This record gives sequence, structure tokens and C-alpha cells, in this order.
Amino acid sequence: MLKIYNTLARDKQEFVPIVPGKVGMYVCGMTVYDYCHIGHARVMVVFDMVYRWLRASGYQVNYVRNITDIDDKIIKRAAENQESIHALTGRYIAAMHEDADLLGVLRPDQEPRATQFIPEMLQMIGKLENNGLAYKAVDGDVNYAVRKFAGYGKLSGKSLEDLRAGERVEVLDGKSDPLDFVLWKHARDSEAEEVKWESPWGRGRPGWHIECSAMSSRLLGEHFDIHGGGADLQFPHHENEIAQSEGAHDCQFVNYWMHNGFVRVDEEKMSKSLGNFFTIREVLKKYDAEVLRLFILRAHYRSPLNYSDAHLDDAKAALSRLYTALKLTPPIEDASIDSNDSYALRFQAAMDDDFNTPEAMAVLFDLANALNRTQSAETALQLKTLAGILGLLQRDPTVFLQGGAGELEDASINSQIAARVAAKKSKDFALADHIRKELLDQGIVLEDSASGTVWRRA
Repeated sequence: MLKIYNTLARDKQEFVPIVPGKVGMYVCGMTVYDYCHIGHARVMVVFDMVYRWLRASGYQVNYVRNITDIDDKIIKRAAENQESIHALTGRYIAAMHEDADLLGVLRPDQEPRATQFIPEMLQMIGKLENNGLAYKAVDGDVNYAVRKFAGYGKLSGKSLEDLRAGERVEVLDGKSDPLDFVLWKHARDSEAEEVKWESPWGRGRPGWHIECSAMSSRLLGEHFDIHGGGADLQFPHHENEIAQSEGAHDCQFVNYWMHNGFVRVDEEKMSKSLGNFFTIREVLKKYDAEVLRLFILRAHYRSPLNYSDAHLDDAKAALSRLYTALKLTPPIEDASIDSNDSYALRFQAAMDDDFNTPEAMAVLFDLANALNRTQSAETALQLKTLAGILGLLQRDPTVFLQGGAGELEDASINSQIAARVAAKKSKDFALADHIRKELLDQGIVLEDSASGTVWRRA
């Protein structure tokens, strides 16, 4: 039985879908005004892993991940670039898809763009107004009256008194209360015509929070199973989504809330001001995309993820170790694995325990160790199949280990040497010997000494 840590309940709960055998899942996607960074990479990979496991578990999944293509930052960037918002967002949506494809992230079943759902947003705002939860302010904006929604704060655990005492809230002129947030922004003369829509409250554009409430309810229904996103969205974005959706529809919005942990860089919070901000594209200039994916999945999705070159180097060595085991014994492609095998059962138990990928990954390394001992084609298939559920080990091992076609690259050689060192530390001497032989067969001679291992081309 799958168990999921539900942020709303602050506990791990058995997963019971609303409709047996079917799952509706919504994940907050990217605001497309720049290239995706490694924080975005974690969100994409984590919920791709969740999506894959739900499908592997037999569920029919409707996975929705939105695109925010209208936002203050988008408007500002387009103006700075002297280009249309459509051109800006189109370019970065294409770049996002390129990054996701390289990371092995499956496309969601639906990928709505905010600008395609303006009528649904206006309809929801109208319901909130009719329910006494929205009002038009003197400055022309339409705001949500937070204090009139009894459940506000239940996701984040923040009380209204705590928020008033100093939490970050949107404070704009015209609000009845500083805690209130904007649902519809009145049109500014300085803004381009492409960000202005007609509404019962005058020309304007939607606030950020209403976008996800409208899109999710339109595509998944007023009440659905799983809502995910980064921990930074828990408050205020997800808290405001609950207030809007439950305030409009008078029913529970989401059953299970999932939040992945923050990404840190060398133990510091990632930020442009600290100079430790990395886009996916910058990282992939140095590391293979599958290495980045393995690095992300080696940590539990709820834990902080500390990015550093040392950790990426370690992930590269680990992936080389797995591919080396597969290269030595190619699997039987047309065979099927035994789902009652001890490795498969351990893997399933790990994934059913709130998507415990570190433990699932340990099963893969145990399989690799067994494969190095037995050279069993069935074990190789088991390794490749289970790894495939995580989106790993689906390439030709030789291609990965060589860093591409042709002569071995220095980085690939060093990665395999690191994998050999790791094998020796774990007393897996069979694998260490295999790595040495594989390198020798490709013209690379290793020379061990007290100070380490050096290599030369034969």
C-alpha cells in the first residue's frame, strides 16, 4: 500500500484515490521568463518520479503541470528586451522542454498555459465575490478577503495573528486588510495590450494564485487527489489556492499535498545575489543529464538537496558503476522480471514508503553487486527494468561510459576510475577488476600507487 507524506495532515498517510484506479495530480510548473535552474530541475524530476511510480503501480494518471505565461516578472523582462510577451514566453517554454527532455522527464498529460484559462479565472472570481470572499478595492484591483475564510493557514500552520505580526504578505494600497491578496489586477496604462483582458471589474489581468486554482479545477475537477510543488510554494501560493478553491466550490480542494525540499548550493541557499545560482544548461555543460537526475533521486524528495561539484562527481561515479555492471552482462531484452523476486519486493516497499528513492537506489546497487558476481542476464534485466522506473540506465552502457562515440574522454576515464575506487572501498573487488579490464580493453592502462591511481593510453 502506497503511503504519502501529506503536508496538510503533517503525517504519512495511506493513499486512497477518489476514483479507484485513477489519480488526478497537479504540479505547479514554471514561470517562463528565463532558463530553468536546478531548483526547477528538482521539481520536474521529483514529480516525474512520482508520475512514473503511480503508473507502474497500475494507476491511470492524469498529470497536469501548468505554465505561468503571464506574470509581473514576465512583463518586466519582455519590456527590458523590447519584445512581445508571446515571443519571450514561447522561447523559454521551448527551452524548458529541451531541458526536461534531457533530464528524462516525461511530458505531463496536460500542460495548460495561464493565458488559455482567463474565462475560468473570471468565473471563479465571480463565485468568490458572490460568496462574500472577494471585493473590488478603490484602486481597481479585486482582492480576496482572507479573514472571511475560516480555514486560512491550515496548510502552512500559520495563524492570522502570526501573519499580521510580520510574515511576508502582499501589501498594496486599496486593500481592506494587509493580509488580503489580489485576484484580478486592474490594467495599468504602461502595460502592453497583450496583458489586458475584459472583465466585469474592468480591463486587467489575473493574479498569480488564481491561475492554478482555475486551471486545476477545470482540468481535474473541484476535488482531486494530489497537488505538488516546491516547499517555497507552500505559503503563500498553495495556502491561497486552498482559500480560493474551497471558498468558491465549498468542498475539499485536494486530498494529498506534496512538497519537495529546497535546493542548497554548498550548504547555502541558492540565490542570484550570492552568486551561486545555476541554470540546468550551465550544469549540463559539465555533467551528463542522467548524472544530474541520479543526483536528485539519491536524496529523498522531502529532504534538502545540497548541490556541489563533489556531489555531482560522486553521482557520476555511481552511475558509471551501474552502467559498468550492465555492460559486462547485457540483459535479455525479451524476458520479463519476477515481481516476487526479493530485489523487486524491496524496491516496491521503498517506493511505496513515500517514494523513498534513496532506499530504492540501494536496491539497484545491490543488484549491480550481484550482477558482478553472477553475470546473470536475468539479474541484468532486473537491474535495467527497476532502474527504468526511476528513468535511469536506459542507454547503451558503452555510449555512456565512453561519454559518446569514439575514443574515451578524459572525464569518462576519471569517472570510471572513481567508480573503481568506490568498488574497492566497499570490498567489491570483482567490480574493481572488471573496471580495470574494461579500461584496458579500450586502451587505458591504470597504475596504482600509495598516492592514488593514474592512467595512460596504451
